[in-house]
Amino acid sequence: MYELCLLAPQECIDDLSDALEALDALSVSVEDADAFTDAEQAIFGEPDMPAPQSGWNRSRLVALFTQQAQAQQALDLLRVQDFFQGCSSLGIRAVEDQDWVRLTQSQFAPVEITPEFWIVPTWHEPPAQAQHTIRLDPGLAFGTGTHPTTRMCLRWLATHPVAGQRVLDYGCGSGILAIGAAKFGAQHLDAVDIDEAAVQSTQLNAQANHVQLHAGFPEMAQGTYDTVLANILATPLKVLAPLLCAHVASGGSLVLAGILERQADELKAAYAPWMQLQVADAQEGWILMTAHRA
Repeated sequence: MYELCLLAPQECIDDLSDALEALDALSVSVEDADAFTDAEQAIFGEPDMPAPQSGWNRSRLVALFTQQAQAQQALDLLRVQDFFQGCSSLGIRAVEDQDWVRLTQSQFAPVEITPEFWIVPTWHEPPAQAQHTIRLDPGLAFGTGTHPTTRMCLRWLATHPVAGQRVLDYGCGSGILAIGAAKFGAQHLDAVDIDEAAVQSTQLNAQANHVQLHAGFPEMAQGTYDTVLANILATPLKVLAPLLCAHVASGGSLVLAGILERQADELKAAYAPWMQLQVADAQEGWILMTAHRA
């Protein structure tokens, strides 16, 4: 394997990345060329959303090729393109072959939700103290238990009585919240999402965890539920306020996540006509908001 490394300004990143992929690069990664220096620039995004910009002011692109000649040919072709102006080559170097599957797996360890409740990738054994586990591998759908919003929702499920309840997971992603509710005894579970890949992922993950649920598109959600969970983002949560509140049964709970701490008042105002939201948990700049229908 051979790496072609380029230095480029932010405005060239998209064109370079597209060109490298068209030139049969096996992968293209973009890094901050000023990382670990005083000029390092933080780029913050939100879960399940594209990054706010495609690169840094000074970005380092690393393209992987199977042959050195491929990497050199790609560099020669890029150098004569108009969009290469302001860019430069940092060289081509051989890289050691690795077991990429094992390397990727090593980055994902079991995730503790509570001391007794863990998210465990299939290639790991559950911790000895785990009484409840969800077996879940990283995939296309958002929700692997590693993000604070997912962990807070699961922690809420682990510490509130959901046994025997009818539960709705709205915007289910991987289905991890519905599966978590099932692990704590919920009896009827509807998991809905607008993304077909998320619905399929939820079905597969439910089978892998030996739980029964119904996965489908949002119109599948009918009637009221004892617990309504929605781990999305603040803007769609505000739009969905009347719909989500209408699904909460008398005596039921609404649990919302995907909300930044600074967005708490916005969400309280959006839901005020129907339910009174309160901050129930906070982690790493994110909050969990809940409401109870009397």
